[in-house]
Amino acid sequence: MTAEKVVIVTGGGGGIGREICLAYAKAGAKVVVNDLGVNLEGEGGSIGPGQETVEMIIASGGQAVLDTHSVADWDSAHKIVNTAIDAFGGVDVVVNNAGIVRDRIFHKMTAEEWRSVIDVHLNGAFYVSRAAAEHFRAQNSGAFVHMTSTSGTIGNFGQANYSAAKLGILALSKSIALDMARYNVRSNCIAPFAWGRMMANMPEETEAQKKRVALLRQMTPEKNAPLAVFLGSEAAADVNAQVFATRNNEILLLSQSRPVRSVQRAEGWTQETLENHMLPSLKPSFYDLETSGQVISWDPI
Repeated sequence: MTAEKVVIVTGGGGGIGREICLAYAKAGAKVVVNDLGVNLEGEGGSIGPGQETVEMIIASGGQAVLDTHSVADWDSAHKIVNTAIDAFGGVDVVVNNAGIVRDRIFHKMTAEEWRSVIDVHLNGAFYVSRAAAEHFRAQNSGAFVHMTSTSGTIGNFGQANYSAAKLGILALSKSIALDMARYNVRSNCIAPFAWGRMMANMPEETEAQKKRVALLRQMTPEKNAPLAVFLGSEAAADVNAQVFATRNNEILLLSQSRPVRSVQRAEGWTQETLENHMLPSLKPSFYDLETSGQVISWDPI
């Protein structure tokens, strides 16, 4: 289903991105491993992690090349796509996985912390997708797989930048699906769960916390790869504009914003009728102030 396809995976030097690269290569795809080798905060830089992924693929008999251009710049993103074309003659799938975190409680978040996360996650997904879209349109085929997060779809503490970017990616994916369906181009999202650098600081002080962490450690990065490969394959030809979550051995289909209830008054609204009619009518359907962990609260399956 993916044999001979050319796949770009951003952030492919480790974690979920590396596992997606390896899974695509195992399925017969030619892989462009894009990675800057930066740390979780986007600092530093080394070709080592990305090159290691490439070498792992080649050692197993697959085909891969390294690309070290940044997703967070328009011209640089186009160079990522050009790497695929120069190395393998085209591009068929883009997996927008690259990301960083700069967690900070909202009222202390700096402009730089906001911009840097938006640039990599949201702007990066747009830039790389936009660069590939020209080729997808010309060949009348293509697939995008974007990594979103339940921090965006539901919410989380101290992640205004990350949450906003990830929810923006969901909207970007839907817009791509709407605009490019006529060219047989699909766009879907995955909200991945995996134990890794982002979860490594969870407390393990009580027995309950230790048990919880032990279960979360089962959510290894490779558990997210099969769905990412499936969504880029011809087997998913009828899957478009959807949002999935992968959580250990469980796959969730996430809801998308739709009207919940409505109230009407033929004569319009006043402050009094808003208080006495609208509020009591709609309030039973209000969402609670919950985090992702509170909504998806059951243990990994």
